[in-house]
Amino acid sequence: MGTHQATRLVALFILVAAYLTSTANIQAADSPRPADGTSLVLSAPPRDSEDGGHKRFDPVAEYLAKVLGRKVVYKHPATWGGYQADMQRGVYDLVFDGPHFVGWRIEKIGHHVLVKFPGEFIYTAVVRKEDARYTGMQTLVGRRFCAHPPPNLGTLIMYNEFENPARQPFVIVVDGYKEIYDSLIKKKCDAAMLPLQHAQKFDPKSEYTRIIFQNTPLSQQAFTAGPRISAKERAKIVEALQAPASDVPLARVREDYGLGKNFIPAEDQEYAGLGKYLRGVEGFY
Repeated sequence: MGTHQATRLVALFILVAAYLTSTANIQAADSPRPADGTSLVLSAPPRDSEDGGHKRFDPVAEYLAKVLGRKVVYKHPATWGGYQADMQRGVYDLVFDGPHFVGWRIEKIGHHVLVKFPGEFIYTAVVRKEDARYTGMQTLVGRRFCAHPPPNLGTLIMYNEFENPARQPFVIVVDGYKEIYDSLIKKKCDAAMLPLQHAQKFDPKSEYTRIIFQNTPLSQQAFTAGPRISAKERAKIVEALQAPASDVPLARVREDYGLGKNFIPAEDQEYAGLGKYLRGVEGFY
């Protein structure tokens, strides 16, 4: 084994070990389900602060509580490790997140998809426009990628393009898509993983960046419901999340994740097999 390969493997081991340690700590610290035994728990990935999460999802929980006649509470995960640990334990009854998580919950813990955003979920690898060295994902072996930490789907898609872990790029962890884009422009990394809609939003005329990779399109982000929610209740939620009355409680979710678009019905089979992206992440398989 060459010195460079050995160094990369050591770096990967350290990254994974640190991540698993963080996850274990959060598993021990996270609170269980509500003590009353009847409340439903709504959650979503920790994409922003706890205050930001509550501002976005508390109105959704309150709206669905009125629809169902049951208490619904939003539970904000402290970290990605805590989020996936609670998901794996079946703490969440209603979840809004990406297609890989949706596919895993359908496959493993009895969830059903309710509604999704229209269109396709596409991640891109983006480089600076003037950087002619990079023409495809395989030209980025050993280079620096600005991205969210696993289990973010974009990062997992990037890893999936490199069968040999020793050839995977180094991930420079950055929180927030705008921050990832800005870090690329400031040359803190060689490439960045961004959803297509964000890449186009930040550089609409492709003046500063080039897209050198797009994944095969996936179904969009969606809400799912777990086994503590009956088929009748699921039907009520599907109708409610598309009704005009949902415009105000869902306003932040639609603006931040759906470009202002309304939800549409979704089917479980659309997400079949997408849990595969989580095979390298602790606790899922």
